[in-house]
Amino acid sequence: MRKLIYPFFLRRTKEQVAEDLPSKTEIVLYCEMGDEQRKVYDAFRNDFRDRIMKRIASDGLEKSGIYVLQGLMKLRQVCDSPGILKEDEIFSHESVKLEELTRVLNEITVEHKVLVFSQFIGMLKLIKTRLEVHGIKYAYLDGQSTDRKESVEMFQSDEECKVFLISLKAGGVGLNLTAADYVYLVDPWWNPAVEQQAIDRTHRIGQTRNIFAYRMICKTLLKKKSYSCRKTKETSQKKSFPTTAPSSRTSIKRILSTFSVRLKAEGF
Repeated sequence: MRKLIYPFFLRRTKEQVAEDLPSKTEIVLYCEMGDEQRKVYDAFRNDFRDRIMKRIASDGLEKSGIYVLQGLMKLRQVCDSPGILKEDEIFSHESVKLEELTRVLNEITVEHKVLVFSQFIGMLKLIKTRLEVHGIKYAYLDGQSTDRKESVEMFQSDEECKVFLISLKAGGVGLNLTAADYVYLVDPWWNPAVEQQAIDRTHRIGQTRNIFAYRMICKTLLKKKSYSCRKTKETSQKKSFPTTAPSSRTSIKRILSTFSVRLKAEGF
C-alpha cells in the first residue's frame, strides 16, 4: 500500500506543522485486579467462552461475530468496575482502576488539571461520586449533556475546577481543553486514532506545558491483546502514510511502476 500511495500522498503530523508544541509523553499504567474483581472477571470470561463456543458450533464463526463482541464488551466493563454491569445480580464495586484514579487525582490536582476519558457512562458516574466524596470540583460531559459549551468554559477558566470527566464518543473531538496537562484514558481500546483524538484535546496549539497521557490497562489477556492490536494498527498507519517526501526522480519511477511501465527505455 505504501508503495502505491507514496508518490501521491504525503502525511504531515502536527509535530511537523506546529514545531513549538510542548512534548507529549504517553504512558501505559498497568493495574492489578483485586480478588473480588478477579473472581467476577473469571466468571464472565468462562461463561462467555462456553456460550461463544456453542454458538460457533451451531451457527459457524461468521455468524457468531456479534456474540464475540458482546463478550468482549462485558469483560472490558468488568475491568473498569463490575458495578457498571447491567445485570440482575448486584456485583461489588471493587475496582482497581477506580482506586488508582482516585489516588492520583487527589495528588496531581493540587497543581494540575486533568482530562478523564471513558467509553462507559457508568464508569464516569462512579468516578464522579469519588470526586464528590473527596471534594474535587469537576466538569462533566457525555452524549446526553446539554451544557457542552458551559462545561468547557468552566473547566478552562475556573481555577477550582480540576477534573473534566468526558465520554470518549461525546468529547473525543471538537474540544479545545488546553487548561489540562494530564490525560487519563480509563478504558483504552484497539483504535489508536480515537485515543489520539482524545489526548489531543489538550495537546494542541496554545498549549504551553508538557502533556502526560496515561492508558489504564488491567493485567488480563484481553487487555494485553487489545493493546497489542492497537499498537499494530498504529504502526501500520505510520508505515502506510509517510511523513517524508521521496525525490522527484523516485516519485516518477514509482508512478510509472504503478502502471507497469518499463523504465529502462526512458533512461531511469
